[in-house]
Amino acid sequence: MIKSQLIARLVELNPHLSQRDAERVVNAILDEIVDGLADGRRVELRGFGVFTVRERKARISRNPSTNETVQVPPKKAPHFKPGKDLFERLNRNYNGAEA
Repeated sequence: MIKSQLIARLVELNPHLSQRDAERVVNAILDEIVDGLADGRRVELRGFGVFTVRERKARISRNPSTNETVQVPPKKAPHFKPGKDLFERLNRNYNGAEA
């Protein structure tokens, strides 16, 4: 699902909301998550999951096309850990057998 589909579904489920209002709601939520992570905060949505920022150390890597070594600087990366309710819902009908 992409953002426009999420907005359309929100309008479908809430006919009193206009397309513009639904878009504002979705953008406000996503902006708050991004702002929280940018400030180094943990963002928790109960039943859904937790967004955090993880720091990756500097390392030496290889450019696969030239086989040249490259110094990769340290960086921050977003991390998502699903909440218990989300995890259980995803695995509700899973019986452990491989397809």
